[in-house]
Amino acid sequence: NENVKSALSSSEDLKVPRSLVIRRGKAESEVTELVDDVRKLMLPNTAIHFKEDAKNRKMTLGMYAKELALPMGITHILSFSQKGERLNMRLARTPAGPTLSFRAHQFSLSRHVRSIQRRPFSSEAAFHNPPVVVTNNFGDATAPPHVKLMRITFQNMFPAINVASVKLADCRRVVLFHLITNTTTTTDDDGNEVEKEEQMVEMRHYAIKAAPVGVDKKVRRLIETKIPNLNRLNDIADYITGTTETGDVAPSAATTSGNASDSEPEDETSHVVLPQTYTGRGNKKNQKSALKLVELGPRLCLELVKVERGLGGGDVMYHAHVSKSTEEVKELKAKREKEASLKTQRREVQERNVERKRRVKEEKLERKRQRRAEREKINMDELRRGEEEGGGDSDDDGPLSDDEEDSGDE
Repeated sequence: NENVKSALSSSEDLKVPRSLVIRRGKAESEVTELVDDVRKLMLPNTAIHFKEDAKNRKMTLGMYAKELALPMGITHILSFSQKGERLNMRLARTPAGPTLSFRAHQFSLSRHVRSIQRRPFSSEAAFHNPPVVVTNNFGDATAPPHVKLMRITFQNMFPAINVASVKLADCRRVVLFHLITNTTTTTDDDGNEVEKEEQMVEMRHYAIKAAPVGVDKKVRRLIETKIPNLNRLNDIADYITGTTETGDVAPSAATTSGNASDSEPEDETSHVVLPQTYTGRGNKKNQKSALKLVELGPRLCLELVKVERGLGGGDVMYHAHVSKSTEEVKELKAKREKEASLKTQRREVQERNVERKRRVKEEKLERKRQRRAEREKINMDELRRGEEEGGGDSDDDGPLSDDEEDSGDE
């Protein structure tokens, strides 16, 4: 049973989309901070502490997918690059694409959003679970193909929510992608007015807060542990009712967190009955609470420029500013195929040359080894002959001469 559970959990983990947010090339410090904010937005299924070095900045999306994305199980790569005053973002689906290229017209950092808020939201626990994705104004089945592709890509960047098994307490954040279509009138070369549509995608990041409703605001402060200062009152009942025992108006009791407090939303459309217990005091099951969105940042205003097959090096499927006829598309495709064929041929020739040089080098080394072995054999043979000749002189004096034989007989 444990093996089955581990196999099921591993298979479920493989279905979870994982992202890699990178910065390519040199960029301003604000762009670097924007990359960090986007990484925090993509938590928890992203490489939050990924560091780019000089070598990685020169890597293409295909190299990132081969060297990093595939081994780490990354499904989406978000690449930010700056060229002059232009900030570009490329969103690639690994390992085979497509690649969506956006131009960021405006952006705001998370610290800029917090600086204009009276009560910024701060909770690390909200980033332990992925956000809920909302795509607005992207149309239905009749929408253009590039709009459908944007909607599907944005949705697939985050894990899908199973409504039957989701825990309400895990839904702490919302990422909104809102498509805005503006129609502008321009004049062509012939002096005719031409209407042109400009499409922008506004990206926002919110935190979800819930507050109990149906109770007095002062009681709600006590429920939320915002303890008031009661030093000017005789009894807590004076704080609740707002009057003293004599019927006079009770002095105001300021909360320890300040006079400013979140008032109960007047819009009843934000009031819901919680099917499960939610985070925050007083948000119990089957109780009515008011939902409120607090922006976290960053903000991005994106324009889709083009869509390419593969990882940034394939055919252009859509371009917002350049339109080509069918013949031009065929010519470009034939030219690209010819270039790819020439590149393949050059690679094959290069590989053959490398292999030939390797064989020549190995043959040269082999000849050297043979010559060295022959020299060693000759030296060993000479050494053995020398030892044999020296041993014969010491053990055997050789045949006696005639005079030596005659002297011996006497």
